[in-house]
Amino acid sequence: MPDDTPTIGLRVVESLAAVGAAQWDACALTPEAAGNPFLSYGFLKALEDSKSVGRRTGWQPQYLLAEAPDGTLLGAAPLYVKGHSQGEYVFDHGWAQAFERAGGRYYPKLQVAVPFTPVPGPRLLVRPGPLADPVRDAMIDMLAKIAGDNGISSVHVTFCNEADWNSFGAHGWLQRMGQQYHWHNQGYRSFDDFLAALSSRKRKAIRKERESVRREGLTVRPLTGADIKPDHWDAFFAFYMDTGGRKWGSPYLTRSFFDILGTTMSDKVVLVIAEADGRPVGGALNLLGADTLYGRYWGCLESHAFLHFEACYYQAIDFAIERGLQRVEAGAQGDHKIQRGYLPVPTYSAHWIVDPGFRRAVDDYLKRERSAVQQEIEGLMQYSPFRKENE
Repeated sequence: MPDDTPTIGLRVVESLAAVGAAQWDACALTPEAAGNPFLSYGFLKALEDSKSVGRRTGWQPQYLLAEAPDGTLLGAAPLYVKGHSQGEYVFDHGWAQAFERAGGRYYPKLQVAVPFTPVPGPRLLVRPGPLADPVRDAMIDMLAKIAGDNGISSVHVTFCNEADWNSFGAHGWLQRMGQQYHWHNQGYRSFDDFLAALSSRKRKAIRKERESVRREGLTVRPLTGADIKPDHWDAFFAFYMDTGGRKWGSPYLTRSFFDILGTTMSDKVVLVIAEADGRPVGGALNLLGADTLYGRYWGCLESHAFLHFEACYYQAIDFAIERGLQRVEAGAQGDHKIQRGYLPVPTYSAHWIVDPGFRRAVDDYLKRERSAVQQEIEGLMQYSPFRKENE
């Protein structure tokens, strides 16, 4: 019998200017994505328009689009050509070194990700409907084909959700696991309600940390929407540059990125600002999803005990409880987050290695790494600050 599935057209574009915002967001802001703001047209376009991605940073946009014959966008993937492995948070430096020692050429490679953003979410942005599965399959196969046809060593899909991870795995992609720390709202009515769920020692430690910030005379508050003024962005950019310069050497985001973000997505921004005698001294940038607050950047120009924990973790929990959000995602790394109620969860990535010999070596490594990550998560859970049943 004839196959009546409509033809799915696949193409690559170098700018979101070739895609309408409504078309992109119909694929990106689905219930599956839970309003993840980093996948939105507005956020990714802000990276482009501010030149935070492009030749300067080595993240060259090459968005993969899947379209119906009438031009309707059925699926998309935030795809970038990269000549390095910076700004990814899923480290493959060892893979690159091993492949090049063996005479291969690892770079350029392809990255399916939100640049500089270790926030889990779908990476195959597929419009809901009867064609969702064929579109997803076609996009996965096309990503591998693009690499093979263009002499590219590999494709890396980082911080995808588990559903995408399983889809890539079913197509023979290599599967990798990592872990980060999330806070979950168990129906708390207040911060004190959250503290009551902790062991006595952890509860006292957090209260002591928050009181220390108050004793130093600091005012810490979240701002969103029209409450965020240009001088707040000026202050935060100084915080960002200080942290970025010390940790990474070359911060990616330009000053204009924050102006664009504040203009086009202010309702999704939660900017925590700490002030001493009216002077901004530190802050943390969060973005707001449908049920999640996503912590991203932090910085300060003065050293104050426990200000990092207050601005990044406790203010985020306060905000999430007040808004009835289900989760706070505190970003990559940092087992100190466990003591503050952020527990380890798995993260997922998928990898297509073109060279068969190198592919076998990486596959063997990942099998052992996945087991180690699962054991680490189980081990870290033993340090949960929450009260046990008999406490």
